[in-house]
This record gives sequence, structure tokens and C-alpha cells, in this order.
Amino acid sequence: MIQRCHKWRQKRKQLIDQARQVSDEIERERLLQTAEHYGRMVNTEQGKIDSTRDPKDKTPVPEPVPENAEGSDEEDTGFPDFITNLK
Repeated sequence: MIQRCHKWRQKRKQLIDQARQVSDEIERERLLQTAEHYGRMVNTEQGKIDSTRDPKDKTPVPEPVPENAEGSDEEDTGFPDFITNLK
């Protein structure tokens, strides 16, 4: 489940990046709507993941910091290093 969530987050980010580069408004809107769909899928899946965890083991999952956030020197995506360093 966690890997699926991560894959959907990457796909969502890719679609948003594509939408930023497209000049056609209709295509941009289509890409953003698809990205929004992936965002909803991630939220649903994350809810399932959270509900299966033991309540005493629940630690808050940090929200990913947007790449364009000011004053953000650290790269805190909320994923373990083995997932984020897949290059």
C-alpha cells in the first residue's frame, strides 16, 4: 500500500509539472484534474494505511514541503531515504 501511495504521489507531481509547462488551457486543466484525482486516491489510501496501524504506534506523518517553499533548506518529503534515493 505504501509503495502504491508513493507511486501515485510521484505521478501527481509529474502531472502538475507538466501542467505548468503546457500553454493550452484545456490540456492544462485536464492535467490538473488528473493530478487532483491522484491526490484523492493518495488521501484514501493513506487513510487505509493509518487505520491499519496500531494506535500506540501512530506517529504523525509529516506533510511534504512544497519545492518552491521559501526558507526550506531541508528536503523533507516524509519518505524514508531508501524510497527517495531511487536514482
